Amino acid sequence: MADQPFQLDGQQLAKICKNTLPAQGDMAASTALRGAGDDDLLLSKLQALNPEYPIRLAKTGEEWYRLGGIVDMAGHPIATDLVEWTERTYIECGKNLQILIDHAREQQLIATRQTGNTLHFVVQIGSKAEDFVQIDIDKTHEMSDRLLVSADHPPEDLEEFIDPLVPDCIETFAIGTARYAYRRKTDVSVFMTEINKYHLQEHPAQRFMDDWNRSSAGQKTVFSDDWIVRPYRHTGRFGEQQINVEIINAPQKNVPQLTDVNGKKGLSLHNVLSRFDRQVGYPFAWFFYMVKGKRISEHSGIAVFQDVSGDFSYLPERDVAVLKDWVNTPYNV
Repeated sequence: MADQPFQLDGQQLAKICKNTLPAQGDMAASTALRGAGDDDLLLSKLQALNPEYPIRLAKTGEEWYRLGGIVDMAGHPIATDLVEWTERTYIECGKNLQILIDHAREQQLIATRQTGNTLHFVVQIGSKAEDFVQIDIDKTHEMSDRLLVSADHPPEDLEEFIDPLVPDCIETFAIGTARYAYRRKTDVSVFMTEINKYHLQEHPAQRFMDDWNRSSAGQKTVFSDDWIVRPYRHTGRFGEQQINVEIINAPQKNVPQLTDVNGKKGLSLHNVLSRFDRQVGYPFAWFFYMVKGKRISEHSGIAVFQDVSGDFSYLPERDVAVLKDWVNTPYNV
């Protein structure tokens, strides 16, 4: 590992995002057609600040969209925030919805949407599963969406004005250029320490990482090569805000669905799971995909445990120990 500690704060990241433009035209292409090199310039700038620590793009999230702003028919910006403009202009119109509707029609205003993906960069800073820093950056582009007010289905209230049930869609065109926006940086080890303070029992995500560290997978593969995290907030049963975390599968590869495992045992079960491990790229991968609930049923884990508790011995002792603990106290993430 590098001699110098990894250093990259939120202000630096926000500045890099502000001063870097995505590759021309890549936001107009479909997600499936975007190449791995689309974000090379951003990656090189991140890497230049910490040359001793390899930084890589672990995952590009699914495309999402949200409400954007308002432009005129020529694409000139009127407002960057549709909701703020609507509420403010409604007040300026004397809280008269019809006046607001007439104004939008006369100006031929267009509502826009922000489309984008979240890029998840990772930096390994230690040998354990949780010893990595994750940097999440949004790549967005503003696109035309609809006429602000439909000629045939005018809104009946302010909520429908902002988000109509029957929008009057128009031919899509791009507005401005694609942009990067810094979302967050997560030092996963520090974050998990904080998460664990608020849980009486070990958090499932921490147990997942601990199992990785003591398994064959942890001896052969870096955790962040295959898994990343999604921190999020949620409301507790008494209305309190709580911070939580989810484990996310990172790879951009096709992993097989194991539909022919039920009823198998012994050597035939071992062969199926070993083939799965080879396709994923590391030993004992099937266990972690099972705990995540991806492609492998929990019946497989129970069947393997029955095998290795009997006449078959096809798992290393370290993996038997992990599996035994899971059978005795099941969990998922």
